[in-house]
Amino acid sequence: MPRKPGEKLPSDASQLEGITKAAILLLSLGPDNAATVLKQLDQETVQEVTRELAGLGRVPPDLLNSVIAEFYHTMIASQYANEGNLEFAKQILTQSMEAKTAERVLQQIQTQVQKTPFAFLQRAESENLLTFIQDEHPQTIALIVCHLPYHKAAEIMGGLPMQKQIEVIKRIANMEQTNPEVIREVEKGLESRLANMLVQSMEKAGGVPTVSEILNLADRATEKAILEGLEADDPDLVEQIRRLMFVFEDIMLVNDKGIQSVLKEVDNDELTLALKTASPELQAKIFANMSERAAALIKEDMQFMGPVRVSDVEAAQQRIVDIVRRLEEAGDVVIQGRGGDSDLIV
Repeated sequence: MPRKPGEKLPSDASQLEGITKAAILLLSLGPDNAATVLKQLDQETVQEVTRELAGLGRVPPDLLNSVIAEFYHTMIASQYANEGNLEFAKQILTQSMEAKTAERVLQQIQTQVQKTPFAFLQRAESENLLTFIQDEHPQTIALIVCHLPYHKAAEIMGGLPMQKQIEVIKRIANMEQTNPEVIREVEKGLESRLANMLVQSMEKAGGVPTVSEILNLADRATEKAILEGLEADDPDLVEQIRRLMFVFEDIMLVNDKGIQSVLKEVDNDELTLALKTASPELQAKIFANMSERAAALIKEDMQFMGPVRVSDVEAAQQRIVDIVRRLEEAGDVVIQGRGGDSDLIV
């Protein structure tokens, strides 16, 4: 039965639906890696897992670790299956998850078996793989590179420091047939390191803030597609996400022409109220895009303004943020760091 948004999570990972496990695993990766993963999924899956992530709430450390451990054991089982030891793979799975689930996962693994060394690394993005192996000994890197597709091997080589490039290339050139036992030992070491990187004891929390962080790091096309897909089912959720994706201080990232367009739609009283808690840097940027007389009037009003409610200041700021978002959608505002290459101004 699907979990309701905000519903308390069970303490036992076996009671979770697959989509909830996927959302928790995505949460554990952090915004950068989660955004990269989302780009690889089909649109329907992205919408499902994003919706689940938004309603996730607090994830207890033990539950988070259980989900990560289940994922890791599945990866390990896949590796043993790749080596032809399906029975041992089955033992790993049945010890780490419910029997029927283990059997289903094992069947999936059997259909995806590949007799390729370092198969668990080959599916990684080149940038992430480089980060993972760049501190390894040149001989280890050479062994890994030899088992990668040529295009990925070239990307890895290009990301290494020049001296290490030379060391790795020399070892590749002089490498003869490697003992399978040596390959397995290297794989085990890398898998151990991967496990240490994945399993964290810190508590993670999902929810709308996490989704907004992920979407802020995704490209504009992915962000727009996800939000449009969610809006049909839950417009209130989409509004919550959008409000967290761009806050008042982020107006620092708006180009000067854009700020001037925004100011045309904001009256002086509202701007004065909104700037009450703004940083000096943001105030300076906004004043720089006004006439000297208008800026002087706003500064004077701010100086003689009495105590105001924080909620009133936040409401004024949010109304201005809404204007920025509307103008950005219309193409009248450019926000630094948002959008892909197609949005570059030349």
